[in-house]
Amino acid sequence: MPVVINSNPESNMLHIEFLVEELSAEKALHNLLPKIITGEHTYKIITYQGKHDMLAKLPYTLKGYAKWIDQNFKIVVLIDRDNMDCFILKEQLEHIANEATLSTKSSVDNNASYTVLNRIAIEELESWFFGDANAVRSAYPRVSANFEQKSTYRNPDNIQGGTWEALERILQVAGYFRTGIRKTEVANEISKHMQPLNNRSKSFQVFWDGITDTLSLNEENH
Repeated sequence: MPVVINSNPESNMLHIEFLVEELSAEKALHNLLPKIITGEHTYKIITYQGKHDMLAKLPYTLKGYAKWIDQNFKIVVLIDRDNMDCFILKEQLEHIANEATLSTKSSVDNNASYTVLNRIAIEELESWFFGDANAVRSAYPRVSANFEQKSTYRNPDNIQGGTWEALERILQVAGYFRTGIRKTEVANEISKHMQPLNNRSKSFQVFWDGITDTLSLNEENH
């Protein structure tokens, strides 16, 4: 999607920059975001070299934005929880935004304008794929029917032992990626088929609702 940065404060055209920790998240968002960011709104995805790289560079990135950002420009930070405490990670992200003098959705009153939306995939991006089993089967038809009904996978955000490893096992049992799974390819293929409103992952729902709210609030303020 071409990126057009709008500098007219009277316009209701919004530009959103998504900061993500790895290429698989970028691939997934490129397939998902056109389902919600439509019309004249634009977006761009900036990808870091992993979680450590992202957390190290994020303070400087946000301080850079703060020097020129306007009300038609929003930032979404998306990061995996992995093994970190979700509340501690969220506090870290909020603190980084605060130090950059950028308001976050969590720091303002309801329906007040904000600049940064911090969102965490619990525990990894792959939990979002488990939240849409039909998308997994559409991308990889040999995957067993109703695998999501097993107690192990019933709660996409609470899969033990790592969602990435669990997804790898399911695909390899079905005969895919016998010599090793390709993470970015899997993210791209599954996300093509995802239906956001039907996703069972709570962390995905929170992410999607956050984007919806950001777009809706922009409309209300114009």
